[in-house]
Amino acid sequence: MYVNGMGFRGIERVKGVHHTTVIYWVKQVGENLPDAYAPEMIPEVGELDELETFVGSKNKIWLWTAVNHFSSGILGWVLGDHSAKTFEPLWAIVRPWQCYFYVTDGWSVYPGFIPAGDQIVSKTYMTRVESENTRLRHYLARLHRKTLCYSSQSRC
Repeated sequence: MYVNGMGFRGIERVKGVHHTTVIYWVKQVGENLPDAYAPEMIPEVGELDELETFVGSKNKIWLWTAVNHFSSGILGWVLGDHSAKTFEPLWAIVRPWQCYFYVTDGWSVYPGFIPAGDQIVSKTYMTRVESENTRLRHYLARLHRKTLCYSSQSRC
């Protein structure tokens, strides 16, 4: 139910158990999931992006993801703030791939890790990772937005 977009309190009402029990179940399953998958094929082009969400009402947290530009699925991820310290463990997963290029959104952290000439800064070519972010927002209640149209300057 959680993976299909239902919130913890919604599951509480349907299952008749306290929402903290539901959270415990989700955490148990999450502990069995790997932080990174060994890709069947080493990506030639990697996409890196960060997704902002909130814990509580105002505590920002960032989900950094790495995907193969040519196939679906998230290959690596980390949670934390919007700093190089958080990105470093994800780069440790991605660096051995030695992709021809890494497509990013130009966040200032990336040039400190990606070798000069290997980074393409372009939202236009980030379709795969943005698609994965949209899929996460669709399926995980924690990441839902009221609409797909969102801007930090204005709400649609």
